[in-house]
Amino acid sequence: MNKLFPFHLAISVNNLESCRLYYREILGCKEGRSSDDWVDFDFFGHQLVIHLDKNKSVSLNSNPVDGKEVPVPHFGIILEWKVFNDFVEFLTNKQIKFIIKPHTRFKGLAGEQSTMFFKDPSGNALEFKSFKDPKQIFSK
Repeated sequence: MNKLFPFHLAISVNNLESCRLYYREILGCKEGRSSDDWVDFDFFGHQLVIHLDKNKSVSLNSNPVDGKEVPVPHFGIILEWKVFNDFVEFLTNKQIKFIIKPHTRFKGLAGEQSTMFFKDPSGNALEFKSFKDPKQIFSK
């Protein structure tokens, strides 16, 4: 079980078309298969499927982490340091409204990481992060 394969994540959205455009045009994810009720995306090499759920609630809970209210649940991806910084610029140019603006945690310590949070049009919270040293992803 050492070989890592792409993950598959299916999430609900309350508006398929607005989320389809968001993941494709705003986040730059390549669209794959689709139907009237779902759409596949290449989410940074992983399979993300958005499923229409007209009853989806947009409310989120949060937990305090380092003085910030981190939305739960959330999902995302860990990017290389330079890719993360380029993506921050890309998202800023797209005028993304951040829940938690890009910032660096544990500066100079084990597990130094940059992170940011924002929501898709259906209220799903996403976290993108990067570790200064990828070997320290699980450092204590």
